[in-house]
Amino acid sequence: MTTGGAATAGVAALGLLLAGCHPGSEGVRSEGTPTSTAPAPGHAPSADPTPTSGASLKKVDAVALLKSDAKVSGEVKRTLAKPCVADAYPVEVTYASVTGSKAPDVIVNVMTCADSIGIGAYVYRKSAAGGDGYDNVFSDEQPSVSAGVNKGDLEVSKQTYGTGDKVCCPSGEDVTTYRWSHDRFAELDRYHTDYSKTTVDGPGPEDDDTSEG
Repeated sequence: MTTGGAATAGVAALGLLLAGCHPGSEGVRSEGTPTSTAPAPGHAPSADPTPTSGASLKKVDAVALLKSDAKVSGEVKRTLAKPCVADAYPVEVTYASVTGSKAPDVIVNVMTCADSIGIGAYVYRKSAAGGDGYDNVFSDEQPSVSAGVNKGDLEVSKQTYGTGDKVCCPSGEDVTTYRWSHDRFAELDRYHTDYSKTTVDGPGPEDDDTSEG
């Protein structure tokens, strides 16, 4: 999700930047209940997981969960076809309560191997039917997406790119906060930040002084 025309153009620019690595990329976003088809480097939402005893926490195979999920796009599944290196997949997993479930929810972020650009963010809730199953209750597959937890709410971040921006250097960031209500995530808040274009490698006042002493 973006705020205003500039942010929309930024997402389109990022799509072009990533085209070489992900041909045919097409952002998909949906939200809803488990029965319906349901946010970057250096600026991912801060994780705020509910404290859980290591002994009681039952971890899931996030890669297998994504591969078996019909709501996950073919592009993301192709990214998970093999590890980036050794047995390391480009996946980050957070266990936290964002849906009010007694069992921890599973927040999964998928990135590209080469640039660590977010290409998918998902929330899985323990299935009401019981057993070891999980339901996909949130998914966002727009470029540069990353999801985390902020004070018990779901926080989704997307970096925005302007014309000429490199993949490493976005122009800004959109952050949307969602709260679980009536068996679905509802948007609670949204804000946009424009990043400074100054860098530590840029010329300083001393570098521009050409006067002779």
